[in-house]
Amino acid sequence: MITRKTTFLLSAAALIALLQPEPPALAGEDFPPLAALGPPPIPADNPQTPEKVELGKMLFFDPRLGGDASIACSSCHEAAQGWAFSDDFSRGYPGTVHWRNSQTVVNAAYLGKLFWAGASKSLEAQAASAAKGAVAGNGESDMMEARLAFIPEYRRLFREIFGDPWPTIGNAWRAIAAFERTLIHNDTPFDQYMRGNKNALTEQQVRGLELFQGKAGCIQCHNGALLTDQKYYNIGVPPAERWEEDGLAQVTFRYEQYAKGVTEEMYRSIKDDAGLYYRTKNPKDKGKFRTAPLRYTLYTAPYMHNGALWDLQEVVEFYNAGGGENEFMETKSELIKPLGLSDEEVEDLVAFLESLSGEEIRITPPKLPDYAPLPAITE
Repeated sequence: MITRKTTFLLSAAALIALLQPEPPALAGEDFPPLAALGPPPIPADNPQTPEKVELGKMLFFDPRLGGDASIACSSCHEAAQGWAFSDDFSRGYPGTVHWRNSQTVVNAAYLGKLFWAGASKSLEAQAASAAKGAVAGNGESDMMEARLAFIPEYRRLFREIFGDPWPTIGNAWRAIAAFERTLIHNDTPFDQYMRGNKNALTEQQVRGLELFQGKAGCIQCHNGALLTDQKYYNIGVPPAERWEEDGLAQVTFRYEQYAKGVTEEMYRSIKDDAGLYYRTKNPKDKGKFRTAPLRYTLYTAPYMHNGALWDLQEVVEFYNAGGGENEFMETKSELIKPLGLSDEEVEDLVAFLESLSGEEIRITPPKLPDYAPLPAITE
């Protein structure tokens, strides 16, 4: 029996645990098991070569692949910021503000659905979409291709690697994708543990792993070697505060609403990101986003599609409380409910999540080649 006195002595999480029915056992459920991460898949139409990777590295850091030659891939995916961007919204094209959090490109090579709503199906397509997106790179293919043509070193490399008489923008995306397929993080303490080194995780992290697969139920969506089912859910992430406080962010949001073809009623009324709905126009998809991978997350804060949560402790507490509230509660996943984790269990789960990240991936930015006049045309 819970008395008034004991109620006051209980933490909120423990009280929820007493009042909620016991979470269903997950053992035996048909989820892809957690596993160590192997090598990334390489598409047959874009094989890896050292020369192509090196060219892709240069192009990844080169702002000339953008609208005004000031924004490169690395501008929104900075190595020192987890190959992402450590603010709630990503950096926008000059004069704009972006409207979503920048995801890391580390281990993106394994994903079949890129961007928060799965708008691209390959790294090659993602590179083009980001470089040409109105509030991201804002580039035009012909202009970017022309700039490459005025750089002798690029002309030489495209000719040697792809056989192009002149650099082509499609092969630029292939080179960038080849470089991104080298940004692999698959030797974490968790990977070592799954490969048989039982000393790779601490006792606390092992307890957290048990919670992840059991009481906390994380494995229902974060499963397999990449720790994502790549499906879409509304977990109740609250709307971005910047849409109430930042006028320029509000302009970007309204622009994205218009560009993605929402109804006039939605355009005039909602102040929240409808996620997958923008692609499907199915009301059941409002507020849904792709399950985020959990690897390398130690370095990629803040979290969620709008950067609403600022550290892993806050993420676990968010789920422990049963998620949050947004404008699309009718589509909130039934999987999101109070977990009843104690304070110690929250700490154990955070410790396990930290085991999914090893050493940071740092590289020295390449020296970029200079422009030069085109060679004279001879008869």
